[in-house]
Amino acid sequence: MREVRTTCAYCGVGCGIRAEVTGERSVTIRGDAEHPANFGKLCSKGTHLGETVGLDGRLLHPMIGERRAGWDEAIGLVAGKMRDCIEQHGPDSVALYVSGQLLTEDYYAANKLMKGFVGSANIDTNSRLCMASAVAAHNRAFGEDVVPVTYQDLDEADLILLVGSNTAWCHPVIWQRIEAAREARGTKIVVIDPRRTETAEQADLHVPVKPDGDVGLFNALLSDMVRRGLADPIPAMGEHGLSPDVFAALADLVAAHPRMVTVFSMGANQSVAGSDKGNAIINLHLAMGRINAPGMGPFSMTGQPNAMGGREVGGLANMLACHLGFSEAEISDVSDFWQAPRMCSGPGLKAVDLFRAVHDGRVKFLWVMATNPAVSMPDAGFVREALARCETVVVSDVIADTDTAKFAQVRLPALAWGEKDGTVTNSERRISRQRALFDAPGEARSDWAIIGEVAKALGFAGFDWTSAADVFREYAAMTAVSVKHGKVLDLTDRAGLSDADYDAMEPFLWGGRHPMAGRAMALVPVEPRTRAVDPAFPLRLNTGRYRDQWHTMTRTGLSPTLAQHRREPLLEVHPDDAASARIIDGTLARVVTASGASAFRVLVTEAQGRGQVFVPMHWSDAMASGGRGNLLPDQSVDPVSGQPGFKNNACRIEPVASDWRAFLLRKDVIVPDGLVWWSRSAVAGGWLYELAGDGAVDADVLLPAGERIEAVDMARGMRRLAVIDGAGALSAALFVTRTGQLPSRDWIAGQLGTSGAALPELLAARPSTPAPDRGPVVCVCHGIGANQILAAAEAGAGSVAEVGRACGAGTNCGSCRPAIARLLREWNADMTEAAQ
Repeated sequence: MREVRTTCAYCGVGCGIRAEVTGERSVTIRGDAEHPANFGKLCSKGTHLGETVGLDGRLLHPMIGERRAGWDEAIGLVAGKMRDCIEQHGPDSVALYVSGQLLTEDYYAANKLMKGFVGSANIDTNSRLCMASAVAAHNRAFGEDVVPVTYQDLDEADLILLVGSNTAWCHPVIWQRIEAAREARGTKIVVIDPRRTETAEQADLHVPVKPDGDVGLFNALLSDMVRRGLADPIPAMGEHGLSPDVFAALADLVAAHPRMVTVFSMGANQSVAGSDKGNAIINLHLAMGRINAPGMGPFSMTGQPNAMGGREVGGLANMLACHLGFSEAEISDVSDFWQAPRMCSGPGLKAVDLFRAVHDGRVKFLWVMATNPAVSMPDAGFVREALARCETVVVSDVIADTDTAKFAQVRLPALAWGEKDGTVTNSERRISRQRALFDAPGEARSDWAIIGEVAKALGFAGFDWTSAADVFREYAAMTAVSVKHGKVLDLTDRAGLSDADYDAMEPFLWGGRHPMAGRAMALVPVEPRTRAVDPAFPLRLNTGRYRDQWHTMTRTGLSPTLAQHRREPLLEVHPDDAASARIIDGTLARVVTASGASAFRVLVTEAQGRGQVFVPMHWSDAMASGGRGNLLPDQSVDPVSGQPGFKNNACRIEPVASDWRAFLLRKDVIVPDGLVWWSRSAVAGGWLYELAGDGAVDADVLLPAGERIEAVDMARGMRRLAVIDGAGALSAALFVTRTGQLPSRDWIAGQLGTSGAALPELLAARPSTPAPDRGPVVCVCHGIGANQILAAAEAGAGSVAEVGRACGAGTNCGSCRPAIARLLREWNADMTEAAQ
């Protein structure tokens, strides 16, 4: 066994990990207590990374079509197709679409190849979908894409505004830090969000701003602060639609707490007004002088582990590496540094426009790296049409059969987390090392190495790197060009690192704690924008993340533990809107927009605002027949940043009927075609499928071969089947009902692949002596259910901390603590009502 210090694969917090390698493909994960981003804490996703490092579904060899190929042949084909395209149609007929899942070294190599050697800036990243508006706001206000604060400012703030950020779910370790600040110094927490999220439930004030109402709200706040004599005047239109009491409460908190940090994330960025939202937030801080000092400043939280690193090295189509732009002097200096033979002359196509260009044939060669745009892009049906039309699609990925890979003529096996070696930059500008835990599986290679081989096959010099350290040193040296042009980004002191120094590199912060201190900053007047109302689509659609899932679930979808929190994609709808649409909690419903339609399980909840619905963005064709959240938004983008407006689209909802409902357990993956609905989630030993259909139930199609036992429960309208393999173990089970309730899945799922349970127990889906029912899982880290938390409350636990001491719930990542607090409130209310 050996221990490796590395960095988490998920969000932009950038948590340090100590990974103890326990076998060829097994690892024990714990937080790194010495890493300044997390001080040993991890969220549920990071804690269970060890469940996702297996080789199931991996792409392990280059593939040309459905044929395995050697690397030389695959590289030669990619380079040849790229060369032909450039020669026949020009460099802008080629494009790369990359990802915040790449390491900085990979990003640098891709950017150098496209912008300096292919001669086109048609390289964009899925960070365009999450952070581009924050980048635009930073550039307009600061002249550079610089986050002006660090996590330490959260520790020292007296007021934290969370704007479009379900922090407890999406950045749990940061949420723990915010909770600690509240406990230590009485920090006030305000959540500005149309939804009453679990984060909002724990806030001192929830401000239910209308969709895309943030610019008006922050302009109104600024006007109010000017009226109070607390801010410099700036013209600002400020309609916000809030009740006077809520606005007054917010304004009083802002006025009373100079140490104020405003954290803004996807809910603000993913908007047709995202750049203006960022600048409205920054304007408030600038006009009040609440920046460049401890405990204050605007803080853009990134969604991906290396969104910031990609921004540093030019991963976006509208910038060059090292925070440089496209002035004549900057282009010339970059060309000189790279010795670039064919330097691009201006910005390239941003993500939505890039796929439009693929669709209409302007882009004929597309190389997709470490991302799944067939699922994650808005109007994903259009994106699939574009991929199908493209002459050459190359995909570099770790998974063999993603929704995007289905369109590829060439698939190249890349290294996954746990195999990669390089650096990432987190939301506070801290650069950390990702280190390999395992040897490269099969023939998988580093993305920077694949890019370098293609570049050399094209005849380009300057790509003879032999290690990630080589690439990092070149990038660090290039920041001398950014310094020359007055930028903050400066890594020149790292340009001479030895291989040993690079291997041992400790996490470090570039730019210092407050990098904009003493530098020019600009107020940017902004006005609210509204989206058109269409009577055919009377509701507003919001899309977003789930607590324990990540992007399109190619990694987290493999984890049985992480699947427990939300096994299916849910449509969250207010009771009034559900009643109007004749939709019932727990049934199926369809969300329809001008771009498409997709089905979801219904969750009726008053936490969802009237006139608005919410669906997750994670589910793909591989995981469900519906639940495709990103199929629904249109192609509208922010005019400054090009970031899509995922958070506010016109829609309607309608019920989906079925004759029967069922669940299926199998050890293998199948695609149950021809049903009204199916979704799958990982369980120990296999997969759990939720099904709904019409007509007869074809058990022969759903179940594998083996000894089959069956029972029909007419009283409960239930049919129960189990399949036993040759070793006497349960290999599959199918439970179907037309009128009744399906039993709990937990116990029977635990029997999959095991023997010893009696046949009556298998058909009943419970043991003859049932164990205590833990209820729905609330704390994934420790497997604690709602009933166990309520039992702790009955035994006298009156706070979240006391529940933690009683049963362990909420004591690891903390993302479940808002849910625990809600259970306690509901239990106390029930006890009070019972006593009256």
